Formats: sequence, structure tokens, C-alpha cells
Amino acid sequence: MTKRAAAAKEAAPGVAAAKKTVAPARKPPKDESRTALVRRARRINRELAEVYPYAHPELDFENPFQLVVATVLSAQTTDLRVNQTTPALFAKYPTPEDLAAANPEEVEEILRPCGFFRAKTKSVMGLSKALVEDFGGTVPGRLEDLVKLPGVGRKTAFVVLGNAFGRPGITVDTHFQRLVRRWRWTEATEPDKIEAAIGELFPKSDWTMLSHHVIFHGRRICHARKPACGACPIAPLCPAFGEGETDPEKAKKLLKYEKGGFPGQRLKPPQAYLDAGGKPAPPLGAG
Repeated sequence: MTKRAAAAKEAAPGVAAAKKTVAPARKPPKDESRTALVRRARRINRELAEVYPYAHPELDFENPFQLVVATVLSAQTTDLRVNQTTPALFAKYPTPEDLAAANPEEVEEILRPCGFFRAKTKSVMGLSKALVEDFGGTVPGRLEDLVKLPGVGRKTAFVVLGNAFGRPGITVDTHFQRLVRRWRWTEATEPDKIEAAIGELFPKSDWTMLSHHVIFHGRRICHARKPACGACPIAPLCPAFGEGETDPEKAKKLLKYEKGGFPGQRLKPPQAYLDAGGKPAPPLGAG
């Protein structure tokens, strides 16, 4: 483990406390060579892997069907809210056949907490019907098939492929987009172009866990409005160091989830997350 990653693990509950001073190394030059960019990007991923060895998809699921439905529901809401909502949905409609034949009004009532519940009801019932009619009630394990399902785009498809089927994919969500641009890995703004650009920096075998590392870091430290620069383990590698709070003590107060002692997104997180000090999220309606 590097000294920087070790220091980051001393930063707060479950991972650990920021050092008294955070002095970033020389920022990458604007004319950074391709070789230097690849080396820096891969080093950042290695550092994040040491800080978040338990990084995982933050949607609760037990099978590919639950994951594809949960991922569709996560649009324009939090994984936490989806995780608080899907237990009731899957208890009543455990299979694509059940959900495809459901009463839309009853599904809407269950999905109401997720927002846009009418459109999401249409999507999850539509994809369930497509699974039954076109794939024998089984979630397909190919990108070209997944994107044919109602409400399923490339991002959702790669979440399913990477986490339900173990097939490499890059998940370009809002956190991923923000961080890779902040780190100057790419200047692209369109998800498909970001996906292609980042895919060229890493071997395919890294893609799924890279996505988890980046998204975890975006949620926990490198926030959109107030990044906790002073508590960041990759500060010496970041061209954007200083956009957020650089004072270590003030930065510590910005830490979220396990780093700040708060619950994560999942009601049933992996044991490795709990062992690292992470806490399960509360069920819907809990105080």
C-alpha cells in the first residue's frame, strides 16, 4: 500500500482521517503526453482501489432481473431511495412474468417514492414484458440485447453486464462524468464519447471496478459543489486540487457515508463494506 493511501485510511471512521497538511505534488501539465496521462490515470485507479477495496454497486439486487429493474428506477433519484423501494416491489412481483402482468396502478403506488413513478412503471413493466416475450423471461447477457429493452440504455446495460454477468463495462453516470473531466482524463461531454475515451486508458479487465472506484470517490469525497480536497488521497495527482476545501480539518467535515460515519446506499451491503466501518442504509420510513 502506498503511503498516501495508508494516510487516507487514517482519515475517518471506517477508512480514516486526513493528514494535518495536504500538499499536492506538481499538477499535470496542460500538454501532458498520452503516455503520462495513461500512467496517471492508472495510478489514480490503483490509489482508489486501496482506499475503497470494498467498492461495489450500490443498488441492492439478488439476480439480473432485480438489477436491471433497480438500475432503470435509479434515474433521477438516489440509489438509496431505490433500495428502500424495491423490497416491496420484488416481494409482490418477483419475476418478469409477475411484473409484466401487474396492475399498473398498484405498481405506480409502490414506485411513488422514486419519483417519475408513472414513467418508471411503464418502463419496468415494458422491459418485463419484453423479457417474457423476447427472451423467455431471462435477462440477456449481451449489450446488443439489453439496449433493446424499454428504458435500458448503454449505462444501464453496462451496470448489468459488469455486476450481474461479470462482463467488463464502464458505467458513465453523473459522478463518473464529473470526475474524469475534473481529472482531465478526457474533455468529452457525451456519455458514449467519455466511455470510449476512458476505455482506451485502461485494460478491459479494469473497467467494472474502475467504475465503482470513481463513483465511490465522487459520492464520498470529490463532491460536485464542495469537493473535500484536503481529505483526498489522490490530491497530488489531481489537476483540480483547490477547487474545494483544502484545509484538512474542514475537509473532514465534508466527508460522506462511511467516511463521515453515515449509512451507505444499500440496505444489504457486502460484508467487506461493513467490515470497513460502513453502515447499512435504513429501510423506507425509518427515522
